[in-house]
Order: sequence, then C-alpha cells, then structure tokens
Amino acid sequence: MAIADFQLRNVPLLSRVGADRADQLRTDVEAATAGWADAALLRVDSRSQVLIADGRVVLGAAAKLADKPPPEAVFLGRLDDGRHVWAIRGALEAPEDPGVRAEVVNLRGLGSILDDTSSQLVSCAVALLNWHDSARFSSVDGSPTRPARAGWARVNPVTGHEEFPRIDPAVICLVHDGGDRAVLARQAVWPERMFSLLAGFVEAGESFEGCVAREIREEIGLTVRDVRYLGSQPWPFPRSLMVGFHAVADPGEDFSFNDGEIAEAAWFTRDEVRTALAAADWSSSADSKLLLPGSISIARVIIESWAAFD
Repeated sequence: MAIADFQLRNVPLLSRVGADRADQLRTDVEAATAGWADAALLRVDSRSQVLIADGRVVLGAAAKLADKPPPEAVFLGRLDDGRHVWAIRGALEAPEDPGVRAEVVNLRGLGSILDDTSSQLVSCAVALLNWHDSARFSSVDGSPTRPARAGWARVNPVTGHEEFPRIDPAVICLVHDGGDRAVLARQAVWPERMFSLLAGFVEAGESFEGCVAREIREEIGLTVRDVRYLGSQPWPFPRSLMVGFHAVADPGEDFSFNDGEIAEAAWFTRDEVRTALAAADWSSSADSKLLLPGSISIARVIIESWAAFD
C-alpha cells in the first residue's frame, strides 16, 4: 500500500461526537430555561477535574443547583434522551446514587476510558470554562464582560459588543521516510526516553502546510515534502486545536536543533515503534527505552496508525 494512502485508524478521543450540540438553543432563552428543569449538569472543578464512573462522566441534576441556568453555566447540547446538558465550574459532588463508585480524573488522565458522549462533553466543557476564566475583560477595550449565548459568548453590557471563544490552531506532524522509518523527538523539558511528534502553533498569515514545513525546519533542521492532512483534535490546554499531518523527509539529512526547544531527535523503525507502543506510555514506569504519548492525544493515534500501516 502506498504511503499516500496512510490515514488515521481511529478517531482521536477528544474528537469523538456523541451528543447534539443543539447550537440553535444557545440564543433561545425561553427554551434553555424550560429545558433546565430536567437538564443534566457536569461539574468541572478548578483543576479541570471531573467525576468518572463506569466509563462515563458523572452528571447531576441541574435543577438541584438553581431553578434556572445561572449566568456562569455553559450549554453543552442535548443528550440522546432529549435532556439538555450544562456545565459549571465548581466543587465536585458525589453521585446521587450511593452505589456508584466514582473517581476524580483530570482530562489529561482520561486515557481511553470514556464513551464518545462523555469525551465530547468533557472536552467542550473544559474548553469553554477555561475561556471564560481568561475572558472576563474585553480584548478590545478592557471593559468587563458577562456571559451570553448560554456560555458561547461574552458581551459588553454597555456597548453590546460580543466576543467569542478563541481557538489557537497548532499543527502536529509525523515525519517519515516514505517507508519504514519515522522521526520522534524529545523536548528539552521532558524526561529522558519521552518522545513524541513535532508540533507548533500556526503563525499569522500562515497555512497549515506552511506551518508544518517551518516548524520541522526550525526544530530539527529537516526539509519536508508531500505534506498531507490526517485529522484533528481539540486540545483544551487551554484552547488549542491540533491539526495532524504526515510528511516525508530525507534520512540522510542531518538534524540541527535551532530553537532550543528540542533536545534530541532520531529515526525509529516501525518495529521499534510497535515495541514501544506495546510496552508503555508517558504515564508508565515500565523500563522501556522509548516512551510515547498516552491515548488521549492525537499524537498517539497518529503514531499507532503509522505503526499499523502496511
């Protein structure tokens, strides 16, 4: 099979869709208020942690919080059973059913334990709440703003000017030789043996493909060609969208670490990567010479897909 046919084998965890965003309800105050009575509520604490039980995020009853949506609540959409679901920043509360055993989990530590609906809800909630935490004053004139559109905007109450959640696009790329070898790199701030793909933020006036070429050249000194799109994933730390690619480079070209961000990079064979995937990830204490990202990241999905490609 030609490398041009390479594609992701699985949808990244945080890209999965399991609930209707029901965006038409964000400006319908009457409908939002009416749906609140039976709505589900996702609590996210100050460390962006949530409660998980049996592979699902724990949802409480919104009506127990207030008799209508409070200003700081954000509307996440509509569940399969028709209930609205909202999120709020606040202390976590034990499940209403005492027989349910729940654990506190940070989004980065979710791994692949969540179903699609829960993955979508948690990713969306963390992204929106993080934005509200940092957008209490207008980026235009510094005026105080308040939530609007069920949490999907903030508005200047004097001028009526609306501001919307900001997304910072970044590229992430698997560089390979068109055959059996791929480049993995370690950032200077990472422990020994911890490797991943190369990534960077898109600059003003720059295309995704242009960003891939520039970042690879700046970080490890290689020139890439045949840049091809693979997929994307929201990454709410605090507000990124990771856009995945693969590209071809010449293994005979020397590495050069020009910006100080990358400490080392190397070409690894497909068998070496397969061994590392089977052994451990970043959270593991296994004695592996190569530790790769955990399953929550698009980096892991891209690496797994390349390792399985024939």
